[in-house]
Amino acid sequence: MSALDNIEFSVYNEDKFPKFEKNQGPSPFWDKPTEGPSYVKPENRQKPLVPSGKLDEKYNEEALDLTPLLGTTYSDNVRLVDLLKDDDLIRDLAIKISQRGVVVFKKQDDLTIEQQKELVQKLGLLSGKPKENGLHIHPIASAGGVLGEDGLIDPEVSFISSRLGGEYKKEHRSYPTAYNWHSDITFEPAGADYSSLRLVELPPTGGDTFWANGYALYEKISPSLRAYFETLTGTYAQPEFSNWGNKKNFQLYSDKRGAPENIGDELIAIHPIVRTNPVTGWKSLFAVGAHFTKINDVTPLESKALKEYIWNTLVQSHDIQVRHKWDKYDIAIWDNRSAYHAINKDVLFYENLIRTGLRTVGIAERPYLDPNSITQTEGLKEDSKEN
Repeated sequence: MSALDNIEFSVYNEDKFPKFEKNQGPSPFWDKPTEGPSYVKPENRQKPLVPSGKLDEKYNEEALDLTPLLGTTYSDNVRLVDLLKDDDLIRDLAIKISQRGVVVFKKQDDLTIEQQKELVQKLGLLSGKPKENGLHIHPIASAGGVLGEDGLIDPEVSFISSRLGGEYKKEHRSYPTAYNWHSDITFEPAGADYSSLRLVELPPTGGDTFWANGYALYEKISPSLRAYFETLTGTYAQPEFSNWGNKKNFQLYSDKRGAPENIGDELIAIHPIVRTNPVTGWKSLFAVGAHFTKINDVTPLESKALKEYIWNTLVQSHDIQVRHKWDKYDIAIWDNRSAYHAINKDVLFYENLIRTGLRTVGIAERPYLDPNSITQTEGLKEDSKEN
């Protein structure tokens, strides 16, 4: 018997969502990327983390690396409910995810929703995220989700489901799947570290997910252009959620969303174009996705050209991408600071197909670029010398 057998869903019923305080406008920190409780000052930044080796020692035979630099899958002999009992294993797993981009655990049907939330929060805390930050509450959480024991939607569980209807996605059907590439919630001032997605309803086929390596995308750019990008910031925003809320008659969640900086109903933030992942100490190109609206301090034409160059490099670089075909209850965990993802849109073209995933997202530090950080290639070379 699965721990998820008795899940109940609610869609477009605000009576089933907890009451929250309404906050209008953008976050007071949206245009202050080096301020706020979640900003880590240079003198307080951690050194790159080193794994204990316990995870590999115990489970290496159950792991399959999908490409040289991206993606690892563990067989269903590895149970996350067991890993949760050992903080050393969870810390090693956080490092593994940050290094490999995405890690998949097969058929995790015994992990409860509360344990899925605990897992993502522990991954962040044990790898150094601000202790006050919790799990993200998505701005469209009130549209629908999973009912908790109190009979209300659990706001900390994002509902990624065709049960919400196809209106929002229909507008994007004419665009290629490649237009879906993004990192989660970059419109928030304090962004995501680890996201977990577990599919609980699957169509007979279709709906695969792709991931791409942000470290490797950064290294595909010439050193001179990298150096220029490192001087720039970008504006990241998502007005479409508000438009969808107005259309479907629900209010955006505008109270605190996992960090003090993440508040308000205007979803906008400024972040560096290149950022450092504090777990690995490696540089990643952060300026990807529908939430990334423009490069600041250049002309609109320059911003458009540079954005298209980044996008074209990503979508044409199959060597830095990986694809996962889901089984029911598979759970994928990825690091949004250095990996992007996209759904295969084939599933959106058929009205009768149901695909539902339960996602939990941890809130990390405010994005920053440490001038002392290095590339993934440099980091792996250092690791090989030490070993």
